Amino acid sequence: MILEAGENQLQQQLLATSEEYRRLVAAHRAYSEELERLSHRPHLTESERFQEINLKKKKLLLKDQMYTMLQRYRKELEPGS
Repeated sequence: MILEAGENQLQQQLLATSEEYRRLVAAHRAYSEELERLSHRPHLTESERFQEINLKKKKLLLKDQMYTMLQRYRKELEPGS
């Protein structure tokens, strides 16, 4: 994903100032790592496939929440807001 230069800076500022944003990023990273671990298995059991689907859904939800926070933060920084 290519980020605007300003967007990357906003993400860094949120990481530095928002515990909630750091929590979301950490959970997103943990889900990514678990998905990576599952992807290296030659065959997934039915339970593992279910786990993979749930991890992808959770990861997407976190990504949406992080994006919403980023947009809200951007709006707060706009002049006149």
